[in-house]
This record gives sequence, C-alpha cells and structure tokens, in this order.
Amino acid sequence: MNTFALTRRRLLQAGGFLSVSAMLPHSALASGTPDSAFPVSERSKTQLGSFIALSADGRVTAFNGHVDLGTGVRTALTQYVADALDVEFSAVTMILGNTSLTPDQGPTIASSTLQVTAIPLRKAASQLRQQLIQLAAAAMKVPAEQLHTEAGWVVDSHTPARRLSYGQLASNEDSNLPLDPDTPLNTATPRYVGQSVARVDIPAKVTGKLSWIHDLRLPGMLHGRVIRPPYPGTDSSAPLGHSLISVDESSVAHLRGIVKIVVKHDFVGIVARREEQAIAAMRALKVEWQPWAQVPALDPESLPVTLADCAKSPRVLREDAEIDGALNERHIAIDADYVWPYQLHGSIGPSCAVADVSARQAVIWSGTQNPHDLRRDLSLLLNMDTGWIEVKRMEASGCYGRNCADDVSADAALLSQATGHPVRVQLMREQEAAWEPKGSGQLMRVRGGLDKDLQVSCYQLHTCYPSNNATTLPLLLTRKVENKPDVQTMGDRSAIPQYRFPQMRVVCEDAAPLVRASWMRGVSAMPNVFAHESWLDEAAWRAGQDPVAFRMPSIQDSRAIALINAVKKLANWQEGPAHRQQQQGDILRGRGFAWARYFHSKFPGFGAAWAAWVCDLTVNRRTGVVKIDKVYVTHDCGQMVNPAGVRHQVHGNIIQCCSRVLKETVTFDDRGTTSLEWGSYPLLRFDELPEVEIQLLAYPEEPAMGAGESASVPGPAAIANALFDATGRRFRAPPFTPERVLQVLQGAEK
Repeated sequence: MNTFALTRRRLLQAGGFLSVSAMLPHSALASGTPDSAFPVSERSKTQLGSFIALSADGRVTAFNGHVDLGTGVRTALTQYVADALDVEFSAVTMILGNTSLTPDQGPTIASSTLQVTAIPLRKAASQLRQQLIQLAAAAMKVPAEQLHTEAGWVVDSHTPARRLSYGQLASNEDSNLPLDPDTPLNTATPRYVGQSVARVDIPAKVTGKLSWIHDLRLPGMLHGRVIRPPYPGTDSSAPLGHSLISVDESSVAHLRGIVKIVVKHDFVGIVARREEQAIAAMRALKVEWQPWAQVPALDPESLPVTLADCAKSPRVLREDAEIDGALNERHIAIDADYVWPYQLHGSIGPSCAVADVSARQAVIWSGTQNPHDLRRDLSLLLNMDTGWIEVKRMEASGCYGRNCADDVSADAALLSQATGHPVRVQLMREQEAAWEPKGSGQLMRVRGGLDKDLQVSCYQLHTCYPSNNATTLPLLLTRKVENKPDVQTMGDRSAIPQYRFPQMRVVCEDAAPLVRASWMRGVSAMPNVFAHESWLDEAAWRAGQDPVAFRMPSIQDSRAIALINAVKKLANWQEGPAHRQQQQGDILRGRGFAWARYFHSKFPGFGAAWAAWVCDLTVNRRTGVVKIDKVYVTHDCGQMVNPAGVRHQVHGNIIQCCSRVLKETVTFDDRGTTSLEWGSYPLLRFDELPEVEIQLLAYPEEPAMGAGESASVPGPAAIANALFDATGRRFRAPPFTPERVLQVLQGAEK
C-alpha cells in the first residue's frame, strides 16, 4: 500500500473523509503557469496528486509539490488554505515535497510557490468548501444560497444557531472529487492572508526539537563516505565516468568497521559501521585516477576573455528595425563590458542524505529542492520503477538554489542498494564546496548611447551565461548518463531592460557549462540587471542628470514608478548628478540607486516582484575597504500573504547580496575548484552588516508575485553606482574586494 493510501486510511479511522484531487493537464492548474513549475518530462502530461483532504475530526491535510527552503512558504500556504476553506489556521497541516503524497509541480525555484503552485491548492480548498455547503444544504434541507461558512462550520444565514461542523459533514462521507480548474477562489473570508502569522517551523528550530536531515538516524543504519575524481567541480570537459584506473582495497584492510567498498566505474564509496570509521577509510583508501587538467582560465583577469571566446549559440530576444543605424549615429557612445563571477551557494552544513533501498522499495530522506526530479534520477540510477521510490524531504542547510543535496541522495541510495542496509552519507566540507553546482559566471556586453538631447537613443546587450543544469553526479560517475555538454536557455532572465528605449537589441548567447553549475538566487537576472542599471547610471552621468530623474521618462510601469518614488522618499534622495565627491581624509562617501523587476521561467518569462535600492557606502581610498553603511529598499510583491515573512525574505536577500557583491568569488585552477573552505571563500561577517530599512508596498487585491529572489536583483548595480558616486570610477566586475578597489583606483591615478 502506498503512503497516500496509508494516510487516507488514517483519516478514515476518524469516521469519514472528503478530498479534492487534481487530475488534469498542468496548463489547467493555473492561468499563466510558467514552464519552470513543472519538470520537462511532464509538461504535456497529466498532473496527479491529492491537494487537500478533510477528516471527520475536522483536521485538514493539504498537499503541495514544492518544499520550504527556509522561506516560510509552509506557513503562507497554510494561511491560503485556512482562508480558502474557512477553517482555523491551527486545523491545517501542510505536506510538502513528499513524492508519494504530493503532486509533481517541479523544483522549488523562481519564487514561484505562491505565484504559481499555490493556485491549484487554493482552488481545491475553495471547491471543498463549496462541497461542504452542498452537503449541509442537503442535510438541513435548505437552499445552498442560504448557507455560509464560519471557521469550520456551515451556518444557516436565516437561523445562525442552525449549523453543522465540517467534521460532522465529513463523518459519514468517503468521497474524492476531481479538481475543477474553473472553481472561483474563495476570498470572502480573509482572516489570515495579509496577516503576519507566526511561522510554524520556527519554534522547533529555535528550541532544538526539529530533526534536520543531518540528525536522522535509522535502526541498523550504516555510514558512508565517497571519494570523488580529482577534478573538483568540473563538468562535461572532464572524463567523468571514464577516469578511474584502480582502487587498492588492501590499503584500508587494517582499518576496523569497514562493511563494503563500492566501485561502479568512477563512483567510489565506502560503507562502515561508524561515521568516523567511514571517514578514516575514505582518507586512507588508495585510488588512482587518470591525469587531467583542462579547466579553462576562470581567474578574474581571464574570465571575460574565456566567456567571450567560448562556443555559444546566439538567441535574439529583441531586435528593433533601426538599431544598427541608431548605434552608428550615437551623439555620445557609451560601451561597457560587465563580468559576473562564479559563486558558491555556501551551505553552512555539507549536504547529507539517508537511504534505505531493498529489492522492491527505496526510501530516501533528502534535503533536495527537487524531490520529484530526484526520484526520476534515482529510478535510472537504481534500475527501479519510480513507483517503488519515495523521496521524503527534510529540512537541510540553506542552498539558495541547487547544492549537492541531490548528489549525496544518489550516493546514499547506491551504497544502501549495495549493502542492503540503510546508509547515511554526509559530504565533507571540501567535497560540498568543490562539487556543488556553482552560480555561473556571466559576461554582459553593452553598446548604447545618447542622442543630441542627451536621452538614450539605443541599447544593445549581448549576454553570455554558461548553462546551469548540472546532472546528478552519480549518474555521470556510474555512466548511467553520458557526460556531454548540456546547453540550456537560462541566460535571458530580466535580459530585456524595463525601459522604453527608441531602439534596442538583446541577444542571449547560450553556452555549454565551463564548470559544474546550477541555478542560484537571481539566476542570470542579477547579472543582467547589474549591466542594465550600471550602464544607465553612467548614461545619466554623461548627460549631467540625476540618475533617478534620468530614468523616469523611459519607465511606463506605474507600479515601478510608485516603487521608485517610495524609495526616494524613504532614503531622502537629494537630486543632482552623481559623483559629488564627499570626502573626509581617506574616506570617500557615495550613494547609488538601482531598481528592477525579476522575470523568471522560459522566455519571455513571468514577471515576479519589483524592488528598488538606495545604497549608502564608504570607501577607504588607502586600504580599498568598502563598507556598506545603509541600504534602503522598497519592495512590491503584490499580495503579501505574510508581511513579516516577506520582510524577512527581503532582509535576507539584501544581506546575501551585499556579501556576494563585496566578497564572494570561486577560484579555480586547471583541475577545478580551489575554494574548498571558508578561508578561501569569505562571507560578510556580522560586524560588517549594513543597517537596513525596508518599505513593503501593499497591493492586497493583486496576485502574489513571490519574494524569494527579487530584492537581491538590483542590489549589485546600486552598490556599484554608489562606488562611482564615491570614487568617480566605474566598477564593472564584482566582487569589490579591497584588492580590486585599489587596483581600479590606482589604475585611474596612473
């Protein structure tokens, strides 16, 4: 019996069961659903899964295919269900990301949970409420129009004392209705949506009661460790799957506790009775690999050349008819190249998973953000039908995209299958840093200019973003999947600037990965907006105008205009051209502005939330140290389901963005990643955090846009523009470390 059947039996033990399930094409689930919300293999197929169930004890169980990565969506989805069904918040239990219980709604990416996958859940709750009204109408023998609901009761509007509880109505029923996509959302009884409800996950986290994936222990569990090829973090250019020469098992024969050494082509793993025994064996095992060292030059000086010279396929996103003529006739030409570095997700805890694989069943406990995609990978890896595989998602270290959670889940599954015991695998810190799919580097080349009236006459962007869909590593190591270039089309996020320019050309140059990469917060939108907003700041300066006022005539989006006006007021913006040289001794002060709307999913994509920044910073011209003193941010994500949750997300975006822009870059040599610990990949420290002031713009009647990524998108440009205001020099390649700042300043002096 599958897990859903067991859950249904538990609900029925209370005496009844009502549910609404989805069994319809994904296109019917939500108007305007982005393709990224569903896995590629399923986009034209039926989406199956129970969305919401009511038992006779009045408890509600709701199901969503996404997971909560610390963003608070479990709480927000509970708020949505409680209001749509009209029950107490405490009556709702959310089940997220369990492959045996929840629908396959694709990976949890693009801030799309509330914007996209919540819609069928809300429709199911609204439909279940209508079903309860119909059941009550039959029981009370009154027209359904005479009834309304109140917090888990159906009430006779004419005689309020006549009422039936939801539990009473479910007690003699056992029905499951298909989801009707035309069901109107119940928005008539909002008690929780729009309120800062306390997050349901926080109490267990702060008291230590929560079991993280790293805490899980099973009876009879063994411990595993893996040995990776010596080409850390490489992709299709390395001989993954064909590089192992030999494994000398006698080199660890003297060690205690070893249960098995598992070798499958380039996959090498060790299973031991205790964790420290597995670690000791991993370090002692003699493994010989083929020599290989062909990673292209990715150091800061070489990265723009490498990205410019790599093989790529141009994809025109927009091309106005007179763009070439406008470029030739520029009154003032403004050309600039911008470079974004490779960066780590930098999960504080290395990825971990536990697997229990038998001949007919596999259960994997994982911190994945892609439970259904992972199940398909495991099916191929284990030669097992997906129906026999269950992925149970547990809380794990933050990832801001995809880290090694899927890789280590596959490691654990292979080792469990080989030993017939549950096996726990945790990566070492250096393995996580080496092999996690990096946030990709990016090259943005802008050519544009001003006309004689000192307005933008033309804008051309060529953006090169090497692909980011890293295959689950054990599939490559075991040769289940051929290690070949996989060119994706994900470099176009927010690639078309949100301005009305007379002539524009935007070209996305799709390229194969240079090293192992995957999506990271902001994906290609953050670098693209960094180029847009930095270039516009330079154009405003060349025109001798205030950088905010210069932009406004080209903006047609009324919500963007309101957002920008709000941040000007919040920050007490003083109009005037940039670079007014505020200096006290060696300390230079600057202020910068940028804004953006985040667009995600397959081009042309879907607009998510808006954000605008004003950044105040200081630069020590002697040491090169940049200190971000204060950040003002206005944010518009439409309907805020949980305003406190939105504020927390925006604040976290700001802090992480500042760290990425000031400090973070992955280093490589010709064999692969060399940023293997925190000393070689520093993060922003607590004593370096800026003061943050946030204003959330309320649009309760508008759709929710998702707030997980958008606030970070304009941040790099705002910081770079503040650096120009302070120093009079343009900074076009984060991170803005002291060494790089001094290099720019000293180069300018020369």
